[in-house]
Amino acid sequence: MVSLQGKRLVIFGCGYVGTALAHAALGAGARVEALTRNPDKAAALRVQGLSRVVVAELSSAGWHGQIEGGADFVVNCVSSGGGPDGYERSYVAGMKSILAWAAQGRTPAGTLAYTSSTSVYPQGEGAVVDETLPAPGATPNGRIIRESETLLEHAPAQACARWFIFRLAGIYGPGRHHLLNQLREGATSLGGSGAHHLNLIYRDDIVSALLAGLTAPADVRQEIFNVADTAPAPREEVVRWLARRLGGAMPLFDGVPGTRRGGEPMPDRIISSAKIQRMLGWQPRFADYRAGYEKLLSP
Repeated sequence: MVSLQGKRLVIFGCGYVGTALAHAALGAGARVEALTRNPDKAAALRVQGLSRVVVAELSSAGWHGQIEGGADFVVNCVSSGGGPDGYERSYVAGMKSILAWAAQGRTPAGTLAYTSSTSVYPQGEGAVVDETLPAPGATPNGRIIRESETLLEHAPAQACARWFIFRLAGIYGPGRHHLLNQLREGATSLGGSGAHHLNLIYRDDIVSALLAGLTAPADVRQEIFNVADTAPAPREEVVRWLARRLGGAMPLFDGVPGTRRGGEPMPDRIISSAKIQRMLGWQPRFADYRAGYEKLLSP
């Protein structure tokens, strides 16, 4: 296993996940640099101890001269600016910009990791979804994300020695728990169906998955991994557990089919993370919704 001690990590789109990754990497002895489009976030990252923080739009080339190439590790965890144009700019143009920057360095990046999304999968009807299944992107936004994955899959050798794509399930964690907020606010009705499975992943488990990829043996390379907890559960089960834990009434579901961004129906499926567990030895600390939400509910 590769050590982070003394190694250089560059994080692009250093927001919710990226900030947590930066904190963990600094704790492991890495030298961390970041790019963000948010000046307030940049100030907070500098206080955290990052050696360099650049404020810029990832899709531009203006930042290329501000961050030296040849990093040991590069992680692209950019989020969308919203809407199709925002997705195109953040994911596709952003990935093109990173690859162009990496290819200009004196040496390629050692490992380039990308946090993608399980929204690239079209499967529903209760299917168990693993990385062998087609992933053309089920929505316009999903197709844009899949296009950005393809760019990395075809990255030139001068850009990176190896790459990993991490397809993330529904992210939750400190400061990001919409369902919990709804129940705390006394919601009596929730949109959509209670029968659909919730595929979740706690923020800190995303970080541990990324670190498992960055530090994987050199012969593990060019892989796509689903990142989800090990016990997807029907939404009704999760809501009932949370309602009891909060001491409130169980809300009703209006039964109106839910939709994803882009208007496509919300698919019911079970995302399998067996591959990353098998290949990288990764195990989520928050293996199911109970463990994750219990952490969030703890004082």
